[in-house]
Amino acid sequence: MKTTSSILRVLVVALIGYLFLNWIGTTKETSAFEERYWLWGLYGFVIFVHISGEICIGALQRILYQTLSPESKKRYDEKVALKKANQFSWIKNTYKAALGSKAIDEEFDIILDHNYDGIRELDNKLPPWWVYGFYGTILFAIVYLVRFEVLNEYNQIEEYEIAVAEAKIEVDKWKKTAKNLVDASTVKLLTETSDLEAGRSIFTTNCAVCHKADGGGGIGSNLTDQYWVLGGGIKNVFNTISEGGRSGKGMIAWKNELEPLERAQVASYVLSFQGSTPAEPKDAEGELWVDSE
Repeated sequence: MKTTSSILRVLVVALIGYLFLNWIGTTKETSAFEERYWLWGLYGFVIFVHISGEICIGALQRILYQTLSPESKKRYDEKVALKKANQFSWIKNTYKAALGSKAIDEEFDIILDHNYDGIRELDNKLPPWWVYGFYGTILFAIVYLVRFEVLNEYNQIEEYEIAVAEAKIEVDKWKKTAKNLVDASTVKLLTETSDLEAGRSIFTTNCAVCHKADGGGGIGSNLTDQYWVLGGGIKNVFNTISEGGRSGKGMIAWKNELEPLERAQVASYVLSFQGSTPAEPKDAEGELWVDSE
């Protein structure tokens, strides 16, 4: 039991230390607590000191115990046994107080005159937790009545509209960073190496057979010049990949084969061919495109 108590104390100290250090270590102006290594060091030092103290105190107690006389050991053991027996007594006392019931030897104070074939009835009071909970519901009802019926603070329809507006703001904010939710109107040119590498892999697997690996064009158009059949720029290229090329002779639509993020990655990779020199460039097709973005 002592070992368990020591472990619980260590865990409590660890939790309190973590919460405190996280509180003082994370602000809008500073980096997150997980990135502030000096706080981790201080946190570990506190835990180390506490565990070391538990070990040293336990060892010292064992040494001192061996120096006691038999009578002192007996008194000490009895004291420890009594302490263990009563260590959770406050829980039992609190539980009994919450019930508000009488002990068996005190029931004569609350026994009623009713007698049903030897069965007597007790006049126990309602448990305090129930009584105070009931009072709490009355107080809540009064506050609710004044707040919403007298002062007309707001109603359920207004609360719903506020919640929907807040949710829309959060969704719009999330969509700005959710690459896989892009469409032709919101897609942006991706420049990160990981995105371009992913786009290159998809292009090599699905597109190079028609446009060639260097973008010079074959069955498909030349992707290295500034002439585009269906318009250039990230939005037009993304839309062409999604919806397909010219009816009857263009490429197929890839919207059912590739996720929005994958189409954005391919479109960004395709635009990286601009200005390069392919080995066998195909003649220009379409109209000259000047990107205005």
